[in-house]
Amino acid sequence: MKASRLLLGVAAATFACAASAQDRRPDYGPDINITQAKKYAAGVIAECTKNSWNVAVAIVDNHGGLVYFERMENTQYASLDIAVGKAKAAATYRRPTRVFADTINKGGPATATLPGVFASPGGIPIMVDGKVIGASGVSGVTGDQDEQCSKAGSL
Repeated sequence: MKASRLLLGVAAATFACAASAQDRRPDYGPDINITQAKKYAAGVIAECTKNSWNVAVAIVDNHGGLVYFERMENTQYASLDIAVGKAKAAATYRRPTRVFADTINKGGPATATLPGVFASPGGIPIMVDGKVIGASGVSGVTGDQDEQCSKAGSL
């Protein structure tokens, strides 16, 4: 009986540590500056241009403040606000917005009720030295395509 309780306790502790490690978000670094934001956005726009996708791209600082915004010709109007929302969510929650979509689709916790959540791929934290310095948000095509473009930026 004592051995089974001990094993159960060890298993519970191991699970708790593993869950905690998986949920560990990176630290915030210094804010992205305008030069870095423009460089990152140029990579995003290049990927979208290569694929003939019309999008809006937003680059925010590490707390979600807009630093740079650009939209391509003929981008749907709704994408302007969506791109900014995705970038803000990725920066403030320090994770890709795909995580929210995946959690909701799997019937996970009430993630959709959190403030500022955008449960659509396309928001990506921008990392330098393992720290979040900002985020990119892209909108205009499918979520997977938005995410592909958002990941194409680099510093």
